[in-house]
Amino acid sequence: MYDYLIAPFVDYSFMQRALIGSLALALGSCPVGVFLMLRRMSLTGDAMAHAILPGAAVGFLLYGLQIVPMTIGGLVAGVIVALGAGAVSRFTIQKEDASMAAFYLISLALGVLIVSLRGSNVDLMHVLFGTVLALNNEALSLIGMISAISVVTLAIFWRGLVAECLDPLFLRSVSRIGTPVHFIFLALVVINLVGGFQALGTLLAVGLMMLPAAAARFWTSRVGPMCALAIVIGCVSCTVGLLVSYHFAVPSGPAIILSAGAIYLGSILAGSRGILNTRLRPHRHRTA
Repeated sequence: MYDYLIAPFVDYSFMQRALIGSLALALGSCPVGVFLMLRRMSLTGDAMAHAILPGAAVGFLLYGLQIVPMTIGGLVAGVIVALGAGAVSRFTIQKEDASMAAFYLISLALGVLIVSLRGSNVDLMHVLFGTVLALNNEALSLIGMISAISVVTLAIFWRGLVAECLDPLFLRSVSRIGTPVHFIFLALVVINLVGGFQALGTLLAVGLMMLPAAAARFWTSRVGPMCALAIVIGCVSCTVGLLVSYHFAVPSGPAIILSAGAIYLGSILAGSRGILNTRLRPHRHRTA
């Protein structure tokens, strides 16, 4: 049991770095995923994950696989896409979901094209799917900083975030904090996706944000416990995914996301608010 579960993280420094980085990602991004889900903005998170690709690709084109230029580029691209989609929905007849989808498709195609101008297929795979087993000190520092900012910001604006999830119009009518909280939350989404990009790539970064949150929804209806449970599910998914990647020689990023997906499917069936319990409760009530 030791050889299978503990030895890989004790014997190899790259596994230790991957575990630390992925756990930090789960700590910062899973609560953000809960609020995205409660706001019914899950697909917006997916679109934003792809939106950072052109900026990261420009950083790669100019400086190669360096953390700082790709991070700055990803942040700039994410902000531009968010503002652009919002402007289109505000000043035209098109709804925000359609404009976000259009911008996300353009961003994804443009990013792939830019990476292909200089890089090889290996570089393209690195940008799209990440390399969690190759995290260096610079990447770990960035991920740790993003996680700390997320936790502190969520703690400070917790009541405003919860209130906006329940009734954003009411919050804006009784308080001036509604609009600032909305933009602060969008900023948290972008920086967590940029952090996840370093480890999981643009295509999978949103997976660690949304799947644990979606799984936690089947176990509790309270926001606080839901965020805590989402973090636990995210950490378990990262640990299991890394072990699967190590023992079976499969890509680490997809292994982590598939582990989270397996927990999500199990939660659909066995969760306290899942199919089995909600189907059985009426039967128990009638036979009591």
